[in-house]
Amino acid sequence: MPTPAKVIGFIPTRDFRRAKKFYAEKLGLRFVSKDAFALVFRSGGTTIRVVKVPGFHPAGFTILGWRVADVSKRVAVLTKRGLVFERYPWMQQDARGIWTAPGGARIAWFKDPDGNVLSLSSK
Repeated sequence: MPTPAKVIGFIPTRDFRRAKKFYAEKLGLRFVSKDAFALVFRSGGTTIRVVKVPGFHPAGFTILGWRVADVSKRVAVLTKRGLVFERYPWMQQDARGIWTAPGGARIAWFKDPDGNVLSLSSK
């Protein structure tokens, strides 16, 4: 494996139209291109390919996350854009859905239109 190497993230979708609206408009990622296989976005210095996968079932765990400077501020912005943050009954989350890990990291989870679990975290 070449190091250092840039990482490309892959996220499955069943519907390009819904995925493009979500990732570009709700999350604010920069749309780069579309081909027969994927929508391509840029997030910071990372390329994310949202790949068309008919009939997939979303995983029950986080598949991609973003480290942000202030998770509380980002949760507030995304909540205003209509995102709903996940609540997990086995975790002590605050009123906005943010959990503070034992090491001090603060994490909030949300789902895309296909049910993929995504996260925001800060420390």
